[in-house]
Amino acid sequence: MRKKALMDKIYKGLIVSCQALESEPLYTRKGGIMPLMAKAAAQSGAVGIRANTVRDISQIKECVDLPIIGIIKKDYPSCPIYITATMDEADALVTCGVDILALQGTSGLRPGGQSSAEFIRSVREKYPDQLIMADIATVEEALDCASAGADFVGTTMRGYTEETRGINEIDYDFIRTLVKICPAKVIAEGHIHDPGQAVKALEAGAFALVVGGAITRPAEITARFTSAINAKYQGNFFFSFNG
Repeated sequence: MRKKALMDKIYKGLIVSCQALESEPLYTRKGGIMPLMAKAAAQSGAVGIRANTVRDISQIKECVDLPIIGIIKKDYPSCPIYITATMDEADALVTCGVDILALQGTSGLRPGGQSSAEFIRSVREKYPDQLIMADIATVEEALDCASAGADFVGTTMRGYTEETRGINEIDYDFIRTLVKICPAKVIAEGHIHDPGQAVKALEAGAFALVVGGAITRPAEITARFTSAINAKYQGNFFFSFNG
């Protein structure tokens, strides 16, 4: 999909993250679950899909005709970067035809010793026409990644890095700041649990938004309900039986 057509397609729309790691209930060795999630999202008006691994991305592309934000999550020893951390992973994503290649744009060095900005420059040099999204946590990271060639910055990592630990809610002021000073398009992602928050993120100026756990992770959704119920009623159960 050409850049302008893709921008028009996702503008002010909902991108649904369809992912399941090996430790999660919806993961299967053969796959097949995430494409169904993507199909349901497409039928309900999603404008794009974010997916992890070449297998899931390839299966999803067979089911839905929506722009794909692709990532590969992989842990490396003593490395804080785990989302599309190396060129091998970037190569695999480009080869399988992702519309937007997403990578972690936070501070810290990658397995090969590059900073996020240096890695983005390498990807941009190798794939000049590939759209790139950097998952960031701070303003400085967003500016560095945009200067290096990222087309999008996502608020994905805010609250999940050492510098931003403790931020557990969607940060609308952070979105507003990025929109004002960052040349890359801002995609709101992370800590979006309900439609009201999604609308407010777009009102804050986000170009588009990604929602995952609130839609495609039933274990997380169930946990939010059970936690709220247990906090209110645990230890206050009264049983009556009229025999």
